[in-house]
Amino acid sequence: MVPRFARGERAATAHAVVVGAGFAGLQCAQRLSRDRHLRITLIDKNNFHVFHPLLYQIGTGLLSPNNASFNLRALLHRYPNIELKMSEVIAVNLATRTVYGKSGDAHQGDYLVLAAGAEANFLDVPGAETHTMPLYSLKDAQRLRRRLITIFEAAELTSMSLANQPLDIVVIGGGATGVEIGGALADLAERTPRRLFRSFDLRCVRITIVEGGNTVLAPFREKSQQYAITTLRARGVQFRFGSQVREVTSSEVLLADGSQLPSTITIWAGGLKAARLSASLGLAAGRGGRVNVQPDLSVAGFPGVYALGDFSNCAASTGEPLPQLASVAKQAGGHCAANILAHRRGAAQRPFTYLDSGIMAMVGRNAAVAEIGRRRHVLLGPLAFIAWLSVHVLLLNTVWAKLQTLLEWMSEYIGHVNMAAILDQEDSV
Repeated sequence: MVPRFARGERAATAHAVVVGAGFAGLQCAQRLSRDRHLRITLIDKNNFHVFHPLLYQIGTGLLSPNNASFNLRALLHRYPNIELKMSEVIAVNLATRTVYGKSGDAHQGDYLVLAAGAEANFLDVPGAETHTMPLYSLKDAQRLRRRLITIFEAAELTSMSLANQPLDIVVIGGGATGVEIGGALADLAERTPRRLFRSFDLRCVRITIVEGGNTVLAPFREKSQQYAITTLRARGVQFRFGSQVREVTSSEVLLADGSQLPSTITIWAGGLKAARLSASLGLAAGRGGRVNVQPDLSVAGFPGVYALGDFSNCAASTGEPLPQLASVAKQAGGHCAANILAHRRGAAQRPFTYLDSGIMAMVGRNAAVAEIGRRRHVLLGPLAFIAWLSVHVLLLNTVWAKLQTLLEWMSEYIGHVNMAAILDQEDSV
């Protein structure tokens, strides 16, 4: 039984186990720490928190890894009742609210919060998992960055551009991730100083976004979609709309219509699914393999168990699933914590209501789309670009990270894209 206390009764010490230190899990743990009689164990397979909206900028060399990853012990040192455990959870007993780590560790709580995040969904496309580069983890971003530098160095060695051989990069998926990575790659090709690569001209890089639908940025309005397409085309990005990917090889992307796209690097931005831990829960899988939750974010039939963020399917007031956004995850984390604290006081659980402040996506230098508020007031171009930068700086975890990121953005904006990175031979891919 989950301990519950009558109104006004002092709550005894209890234990909450939070799996995952992403936006949802970290926010939940920090809010729960307000109850000094509640011991919180936060478990993550990494010892750092990742700021996912900036991963594409790390992957293209616009920012350094330190700008989007934050040591969890440093973030949590002021929270005496939060204990951090670096462990990969591989099994869960929902009935007893116990989780089991890969190293043989086990953690049981009066409350269990599952916020294990998501991973790339390759949609059973043959060769996709082997031959494409997803962009959801810090490791993914660093791998892409190393791959780009390695390819550029190899092209410089062989004077590829002098032989008139284009370098093809194919991005599969026209959502926000696909558009942002496509725009960043176009900036990279256009704004890297020519003196860095003297035999290889980055302007010979061809970028193609493959999208199964008829447009990009499906959740956005048509005005925003058309702006993104027009802007990217003006910067040399090509599109293949209405094209389903049939197979991916080491050198080509094969489409369902029989056509083939040569590809030196293939980037997967085709969607996400819940982390593989969800498959071990013994629950009926929801959309994207995520855990279906009740309006108060709890898991039906298992008192004291909650699921949050990209690991869960939470319905909006319209009945449609809420999008997999950082803002949704953070708000859900805070709301889950409030419900647990209310339960400890003997108060009722409240349904989660997402405060929709809008959506935005970066298209490239001086170009972005933003739809503000529930009425989706549209901003395009430089104003949206400034809005995107401002919002994402404010969301960063530490003051130092905000300052560092601002300085790097200012340097890149005023000067050039910095791809003069050190490549260790052991890191090349």
